[in-house]
Amino acid sequence: MYMSWPIAEMTITEETITINSKLLGRDVTCSLLMPVDYNKTEALNLLLLNDGQEVENLQLIPALQQLYNTSKIKPLLVAAIHANEDRLQEYGTASQADYKNRGSKASDYNQFILDELLPFLHQYVGIKSFGTTAFAGFSLGGLTAFDVAWHNPEVFDKVGVFSGSFWWRSKGLDEGYSDNDRIMHRLVKDTPGKPELKFWLQTGTHDETADRNQNGIIDSIDDTIDLIAALELKGYQRPADIQYVEVVGGKHDMPTWAAAMPKFLTWAFKA
Repeated sequence: MYMSWPIAEMTITEETITINSKLLGRDVTCSLLMPVDYNKTEALNLLLLNDGQEVENLQLIPALQQLYNTSKIKPLLVAAIHANEDRLQEYGTASQADYKNRGSKASDYNQFILDELLPFLHQYVGIKSFGTTAFAGFSLGGLTAFDVAWHNPEVFDKVGVFSGSFWWRSKGLDEGYSDNDRIMHRLVKDTPGKPELKFWLQTGTHDETADRNQNGIIDSIDDTIDLIAALELKGYQRPADIQYVEVVGGKHDMPTWAAAMPKFLTWAFKA
């Protein structure tokens, strides 16, 4: 299925493709968004996006149109990967499921990205390498994007996380939980060295109401700020390596993430 979105200076083509994934044991649908008339002497950049079934709700095509027409971003291919009913199993941290065994297929999803999707995209556009390669996602999809990029810095340059599920933990709150049981924080701390990555992290002040430690700060913000602190301990610096956007009144929903998306795109692919 092809749909063209005409604009004065640029046309964005949307193609819906299906990859028969042996690793995931299912057909994976992807929405591919690409400017038609970009200067092919420029490098083409790549954005992988989890929860790609939400492209329309994210108003992603109008956002890209506006940014292209104001010369704010470099040309990029967006590969928006659709999730299905296995989302809670395919998303998560590849090395470890959470305390409810969610994320049991996250390792397979990681390998799907590396061994099936990326080779397909290289063949699709007919180039051996992209310019900047970024991975982004929302909520649990954001945690997943961070995890995949963190463990594959030779592939990815940047990662974007909108209201990330950094609460992802190995123990339930009633099982002797402590903050050390947050899986992504522990992975960051335990990783030798400092992967060559840059990070864009967003939260909303109305992401949720939960406040585990009763410090007056919701968990979504607490967990993200703590992750930033763990990154800084490894030598990353703000704002050079880490951008943090806290949306006042922002909710855990697509309208909030859609409003923040142009900021991320401009940061990741600035012209």
